[in-house]
Amino acid sequence: MRRAAAGAGAEEQALRHLNDHGLTLVARNYRVARGPSLRAGEIDLVMRERDGTLVFVEVRSRSASGHGGAAATVGPAKQRSLILAARHFLLRWPEPPPCRFDVVAIDAGQLQWIRAAFDAPD
Repeated sequence: MRRAAAGAGAEEQALRHLNDHGLTLVARNYRVARGPSLRAGEIDLVMRERDGTLVFVEVRSRSASGHGGAAATVGPAKQRSLILAARHFLLRWPEPPPCRFDVVAIDAGQLQWIRAAFDAPD
């Protein structure tokens, strides 16, 4: 329970920070369920920039910054999972807007917003 509460608190902190920088919330905790040909995935926050860019945000929090910190935990497997969920999310858009993947890393209470943290292959 404490881990879930800490995760929700980190997401709330990230959401406030992104709102303060002009982004608006589109969806929160967007989940893709497992299926015969689909692995599970989740996007913590889907935001929109003022210019219309859709931003898929992964929020990571660690109580200490050792072992590379929170941002280092968004490795290739997590990136693939986020890309899969983002592609699923975009299926409902007749013409998808420009998109990017950001990471909000919170290490020992210090927030770092990494814009365009990684790209999705075509």
